Amino acid sequence: MAALLSAITWNLLTWYFGIPSSSSHTLIGSVAGAAIAAAGFDILNYTGFIKIIQALIFSPLLAFVAGFFMMSLFKVIFKDMNLYRTNKGFRTMQIGTAALQSFTHGTNDAQKAMGIITLALIAGGLHQGDDIPFWVRFAAACAMGLGTSVGGYKIIKTVGGKIMKIRPVNGVAADLASASIIFGATLIHLPVSTTHVISSSIMGVGTAHRVKGVKWGMARKIVTTWVITMPISAVMAATIYFILSLFF
Repeated sequence: MAALLSAITWNLLTWYFGIPSSSSHTLIGSVAGAAIAAAGFDILNYTGFIKIIQALIFSPLLAFVAGFFMMSLFKVIFKDMNLYRTNKGFRTMQIGTAALQSFTHGTNDAQKAMGIITLALIAGGLHQGDDIPFWVRFAAACAMGLGTSVGGYKIIKTVGGKIMKIRPVNGVAADLASASIIFGATLIHLPVSTTHVISSSIMGVGTAHRVKGVKWGMARKIVTTWVITMPISAVMAATIYFILSLFF
């Protein structure tokens, strides 16, 4: 409960200010903070924890490189084509690449929500085994879709326009780059921050397109939020745990 309340609070705060933060970092930091508050530092499985942290750190770097490479490749392939026709074609193509990115997003991000809910069910004695109940999968899918469509406009505005001016060709390059990194991580069972991956791929695309076209002030603000998310979430979760323990 403490971990979930902490994660929800931080996600709502960053959403309010339109800053794309990592729900993955928030969840992992919150779970770690609540667990440490309840049972001390020995409760953590440091081998698995470090592996997760490494994936969360290196995936944005890989996404930046992938975005840079993809945009550079497009510039070479389509350098002699009419810009209007190229963008028109990419505008149509972006429907498919955006759907692909959404699919890969679900294969990684939704799993974390399912895992946290199942963990809570097991801890409360309401579920046994490591299989995910169908209703948990369904609820996680609905919540992600509904949350994105109803409340995601602030983050969409930041990612879609405040990092760089995205044209269709840039969008396709970023979609393909981020989708490949996210799905690759899913295949090897590593949780990554889809927010970090997508934002980093856009920065990579922007750098390849035109370095000055990237709004580095906003990028710096986003990265700073990424860095502080996990420790703040851990402290918040521990604090909430201690408060709840006074009443329950």
